[in-house]
Amino acid sequence: MASFLNRLGDWAERTDDLILRARHRLGLLKPVQIVPYRSYGTPTRLYVKGRVLTDKGIGDPSGTESGLRNLVDMYRRFESNEIAGAQLIVRPADGSEHPVITDDEGYFTLNLEPTSLPAPINFMWYPVDILLQTVPAPFPTPPGLTAMAPVLIPPADAEYGIISDLDDTVIQTSVTDLLLMARTVLLRNARSRLPFKGVAEFYRALQLGRNGKRNNPFFYVSSSPWNLYDLLEDFLALNEIPPGPLLLRDFGIGSRKAESTSSHHDHKLREIDNLLLTYPLLPFVLIGDSGQEDANIYREVVRRHPGRILAIYIRDVLHPGRAAMVEKVTEELRHDKVEMLLVQDTVQAAEHAAKNGLIFTTAIPAVEAEKQKDEIN
Repeated sequence: MASFLNRLGDWAERTDDLILRARHRLGLLKPVQIVPYRSYGTPTRLYVKGRVLTDKGIGDPSGTESGLRNLVDMYRRFESNEIAGAQLIVRPADGSEHPVITDDEGYFTLNLEPTSLPAPINFMWYPVDILLQTVPAPFPTPPGLTAMAPVLIPPADAEYGIISDLDDTVIQTSVTDLLLMARTVLLRNARSRLPFKGVAEFYRALQLGRNGKRNNPFFYVSSSPWNLYDLLEDFLALNEIPPGPLLLRDFGIGSRKAESTSSHHDHKLREIDNLLLTYPLLPFVLIGDSGQEDANIYREVVRRHPGRILAIYIRDVLHPGRAAMVEKVTEELRHDKVEMLLVQDTVQAAEHAAKNGLIFTTAIPAVEAEKQKDEIN
């Protein structure tokens, strides 16, 4: 199977090269753009990540788009050309300049040690400027093309961080029903995709915490591909769900992508490990669903980082076999003195969080009210 996928991937890459040359000859090359990703860091280290690729030509969703239009936009997310070998300059606020070159898939990643930080652009978010210097032929280099990468730096008085899955935890995806999942993913956009009932209000209550400063940071770890970054970021904003770094996964087939593609389990565990190592003094709340491997992954996180996890909430996708697996893990975690709760809705999670001092008890009615509103909509 691996050999077949590698051959298929190599064939796809050669086809892409032929299409690229044809577009160049016909004058049909799309403009180049920098796509910075929300990332995270500390006052002494910033992690900057993004991608250089051709403009996907996807506008902001209005909510009236047809299924066909959404399907075309989804195709564009995966079809746009990645710009390998693009040269960029990353400029943090201390005035230093750091060159970086995009890899074969157009990604650039850089770890910086700034000597000073700028004023935040929005409370916990700090700007890092990115300048495109050159791109390889046949793409023309746009003059003065810049972008700003927002980097999350949790304040010292944050009570805890929240690490959340996205699919079937925040967004209704129906991962256990392949036909329904395909329809949801391919034919809906950020406005027409639905959040789980009450999740926005519950997440805002967690961000507020008990100190009332609304400074508990969110991190979203998902196996969704980076190609869906714009859709997921728009979804969070449109539904007023607290923003956070989106830690997604490269997606593809073939020998060139094999090294950067890992399993769902390995990807999520690696990203969560990095977060807990980056913030060694910050405890965390973990949120996921029973549709995939979240319970098993979170059990391993608890074992690797004893004393760091305050609570775990697993949304029940109403699949008996998966619920039984979660209950088994829940029983095992009692020996580690960590509660994992299999919840039917966000109100149940909010009640537990209030009882355990994570959110205000007065937040529960707001979660209940939003849940009822979402049920009507």
